[in-house]
Amino acid sequence: MKLAVIIPTLGRSEQVARLLGYLGGQTRLPDEVILSAPDATHIELPDGCPFPVSSVFGPKGLAAQRNTALVPSLGRFDIITFFDDDFVPSTRYLEQIEQAFAGNDGWAVVMGRVVRDGATNAGLSWDDAEAALRESEGQKPNGPSVVDHVGAYGCNMSFRSSLVGDLRFDERLVLYGWQEDIDFTSQMRSRGRVVCVMSITGVHLGIKTGRVSGKRFGYSQVANAIYLIRKGTVPASFALPLMFRNIAANLAKSLWPEPYVDRRGRLSGNALAILHIAMGRIEPEYILKI
Repeated sequence: MKLAVIIPTLGRSEQVARLLGYLGGQTRLPDEVILSAPDATHIELPDGCPFPVSSVFGPKGLAAQRNTALVPSLGRFDIITFFDDDFVPSTRYLEQIEQAFAGNDGWAVVMGRVVRDGATNAGLSWDDAEAALRESEGQKPNGPSVVDHVGAYGCNMSFRSSLVGDLRFDERLVLYGWQEDIDFTSQMRSRGRVVCVMSITGVHLGIKTGRVSGKRFGYSQVANAIYLIRKGTVPASFALPLMFRNIAANLAKSLWPEPYVDRRGRLSGNALAILHIAMGRIEPEYILKI
């Protein structure tokens, strides 16, 4: 099976170069790595990659950048793996992904287990990631080895290319996207199972540079959830609890916010989105005007 890794990136050229160097240590090398960025200033290539690396350029925004690389890849590869530019996979990650698809014809989407996620805290370093991966080696996770999901976590997700068809990431979910991964992969469930294989592991560093403002992100936390429910691609039973948890966290922590999260900005964005929804205005791309 031919396997491509697509890495959308924005303003993190040094991080991308380090990740490419790290991918050279995979037990199953990618057949190609495709970097998707607004332009060449966002990309820095290390010397001597043991696999082909190509770049595609197009509109800025996570959903748009995913599509820019996805569309020309569908006919060329059997498996398409998306990594965030701050995701660190275990050394057997791609080998295990290939085995998962080869051994399970009914699987459409496979993601790995994130053993540590810097998106939930101040962020992690490469040393943190490597330590976490060493610690997780040989450990058997509690519970089932394969877990079905509503959708996949976009920091690491792989698709069976033949099942994607005309499905694309929703470019109305602009800039950071916020739930564009769940929107896309939840639609893949009609074509096969969407699973997390617990033995496939990685670490999400959660680097804070290159992200949108707190107010924009807070707006997306509400507007995108309602938009996707109305669109019919994400069940309300998933989107509404997520939305309310985020609003509650922003409200509770706005008095003493973490130094790495703009809680007051997020809460302001939440409130603006709620006002717009009450007025019948459901417009994810409004964040471009904030």
